[in-house]
Amino acid sequence: MLPDGQIELVGRVDQQLKIRGFRVEPGEVERALEALPEVRQAAVVAWTREGAEPELAAYVVADGPADAAGVRAALGRTLPSHLVPTSFSFLDALPSTATGKIDRLALPRPVRAPSAEGATPADDAELLLAQLWADVLGVERVGVHDDFFDIGGHSLLAAQLVDRIGREIGRELPLRTIFDHSTVHRMGLALRAPHTEPERPLS
Repeated sequence: MLPDGQIELVGRVDQQLKIRGFRVEPGEVERALEALPEVRQAAVVAWTREGAEPELAAYVVADGPADAAGVRAALGRTLPSHLVPTSFSFLDALPSTATGKIDRLALPRPVRAPSAEGATPADDAELLLAQLWADVLGVERVGVHDDFFDIGGHSLLAAQLVDRIGREIGRELPLRTIFDHSTVHRMGLALRAPHTEPERPLS
């Protein structure tokens, strides 16, 4: 409240963000991360690739063996897809301010994982999936062990991928399939699993 009675808005008390049309509270994602047994501490912030919309980036101090695919899959079982961060960075410790709080401005910029070298499709099924992934992600090449989310994927693109697979392969998949089988190789195995409904063959 200013001396003349006017109210000056200086910002939000919370850290609420708008990600892909949803209001997101990063603290909610941080609490979900820290509830995982393999995570000791976590910070979640928004960042923006050039020419893209804001995304969530997670920074994790692991309490034991952990990797991005495993942590992402665990979050996907408890959080809606728009709350699952696009990138995960594993640090020895989170930077802190003089008062002991997390210094979010000192967190490193997330780095997109490079394509897996030499990981080419093993058969026609994987080749078709890799082509669909590349089309949806807007990249030239996808290795069969590249993680969908590490190479630029997010929940909206995952929905587009599920739609393309349904139209091209004739298999309707739940969106969660992308989170649980986030590489071409693992998705190929999932699609080859027994299925009771008639479908067109993969190859």
